[in-house]
Amino acid sequence: MNPLLSLIAILPGLIIAYLIYRTDKYEPEALRHLVLCFALGMLITIPSMYLESWGATLGWEESGHLGLLFLFSVIVVGFSEEITKYLGLVLYPYQRPFFNEPMDGIVYAVMIGMGFATLENLLYADRYGMDTIVIRAFTAVPAHGVFAVISGYYVGLAKFNPHKKYRYLFLGLFWPILLHAIYDFFILQNAFEWMMSFATLTLVFGGYWGWILIKRHRNNSPFKPNPPNIAITDKDVGK
Repeated sequence: MNPLLSLIAILPGLIIAYLIYRTDKYEPEALRHLVLCFALGMLITIPSMYLESWGATLGWEESGHLGLLFLFSVIVVGFSEEITKYLGLVLYPYQRPFFNEPMDGIVYAVMIGMGFATLENLLYADRYGMDTIVIRAFTAVPAHGVFAVISGYYVGLAKFNPHKKYRYLFLGLFWPILLHAIYDFFILQNAFEWMMSFATLTLVFGGYWGWILIKRHRNNSPFKPNPPNIAITDKDVGK
């Protein structure tokens, strides 16, 4: 592969990973843990691709039926990609002592998500070339970051709210799958060209929501000097 093309495919994921790392300003994570989670994200891209390949054999995407296309977006695309990233998050960093505040859920989820998006981008670069990679730098890669922030927010709540652990763990999978499915549905459908613009709106909405969640965990960090004396909660998001 062209070295320049490879670099352009890799850069968006690294930039987003760095930006999220910088938001964790009260107790930054060790570089080795971040690198391991990024590598884990790249590794889990492989089983996700196999799941999607199997799902594509169902023919729902090519049926021309919007209902079946939405099911394809939820089950084949949204579920197969988000479940692998989610399992990577809850089976590795979530279980470790270095996951010591809710904000860590967002940080490690994004590292895994960007590892996933980076390997996916490299595979797309090899197959489709420069034009596709430039478009994905502003669409698919940030979308993976948005889904990861939302997942990590709820997984972070689950870690430190044992009485609501399973509710938050469920929401940490449910919302990313749903948002991912809606985003892909608008891209994949070809019945109404104007509906593709809703994919952009979905990404903007998710980005705004994600930024609110980042600020919430960061402001409630137990490592923040004189942290506010309030319980860590999801307030009214996702209720």
